Amino acid sequence: MVERYSREIMAKKWNLQAKYDAWLKVELAAVKAWNKLGLISDTDCEKIIKNAQFDIKRIDEIEKTTKHDVIAFLTSVSESLGEESRFVHYAMTSSDCIDTAVALQIKESLELILEDLETLLNIIKKRAVEHKKTLMVGRSHGIHGEPISFGLVLALWYDELTHSKDLLLHTKELISYGKISGAMGNFAHAPLEFEEEICKELGLKAAPISNQIIQRDRYAQVISAIAILAASCEKIAVSIRHFQRTEVYEAEEYFSQGQKGSSAMPHKRNPVLSENITGLCRVLRSFVTPALENVALWHERDISHSSVERFILPDSFITADFMLVRLANLIDKLLVYPKNMMKNLNLTGGLVFSGRLLLELPFKGITRENAYKIVQRNAMKVWNDLQNGKAALNSKNESLFLLELLNDKELRQSLSEEDIRKCFDYEYYTKNIDAIFARVFK
Repeated sequence: MVERYSREIMAKKWNLQAKYDAWLKVELAAVKAWNKLGLISDTDCEKIIKNAQFDIKRIDEIEKTTKHDVIAFLTSVSESLGEESRFVHYAMTSSDCIDTAVALQIKESLELILEDLETLLNIIKKRAVEHKKTLMVGRSHGIHGEPISFGLVLALWYDELTHSKDLLLHTKELISYGKISGAMGNFAHAPLEFEEEICKELGLKAAPISNQIIQRDRYAQVISAIAILAASCEKIAVSIRHFQRTEVYEAEEYFSQGQKGSSAMPHKRNPVLSENITGLCRVLRSFVTPALENVALWHERDISHSSVERFILPDSFITADFMLVRLANLIDKLLVYPKNMMKNLNLTGGLVFSGRLLLELPFKGITRENAYKIVQRNAMKVWNDLQNGKAALNSKNESLFLLELLNDKELRQSLSEEDIRKCFDYEYYTKNIDAIFARVFK
């Protein structure tokens, strides 16, 4: 199963080992930068690069005394070195290390999210092509509107998710900045070249300006982008939940051999994956508010943001990763029922063609207002007939609405039987699907 991906690879990017690995990358890049700028000798630089390491248990032990995680980390690293350790973290403050390291973690995590999203997009595209001409009813306000195809529904999902792809690519650029500007961001203890060399080594850009931290509007935009992605995924999940309703039953989640839907009702096949995705999206959206509130810190910094980020950063990425993989699997295996889609399309006795008929009458010299009255009058009769149990189609597969229109004397003065029957053609509604697909899947 692809789903183990989210629990293994993404989670590993946010565990203690990954955090300290990223910190060490920053510190070693700083050593290389000082060496290039002439502060650290080649010998000391080589010793540090070769021997510097940390021990998580030792860091925890030291932190019990220091109550400061970066100092505990640096002490552990120093214990793996000799006198050259004096150049580790030289002229840096804790946030120089932490924020630059977190930029690396976020950048790598966004790359995984983008990979997940690309997989999801490819699956949706495949299913869209498969169902390009699979007719179904379009709904507005939950009420039947006009014929569409299930392929159009899928193509719309695809296009909307490409917006999130673009947004995530933008936020990846926005977050790929480091800062090594010192305690107050004034570069008092190191030149700007020091920061630039470190960021270049790490594949980041140097923030044009920073105080003691990287400004949290960058983080807020990342979390917001993930939340927007989640909103689109929830939209898809809610649609699938609707399609699986017994009264609709146009599509449903794959139900595996031996799977159980209810402890009390053995017949149940529930949209549990879609419901799970809906819940995960609620969680992801909930992280936007604290991310935004982290932007306004006291003066050059405080640490009210720190405890928040220990939750929302790993949880956002791990949850989003899991959600995307689950949704991709769901859509890949989604069971689609074209016969039920056609059954529902005929449910209102041809009323879905009312708009088509409305557009024909002006060509016969009838005003739009009068045309609307004629069409609506017949449509309301059909609604009443359906409510009273009359069949939507007769034995010849002719719809109630068609029969009402053929018997409308006022309408027949303007339209022949052939004109009216021509309005009940499903192909009229699918004639531009190829062109729409060409736009979406260019």
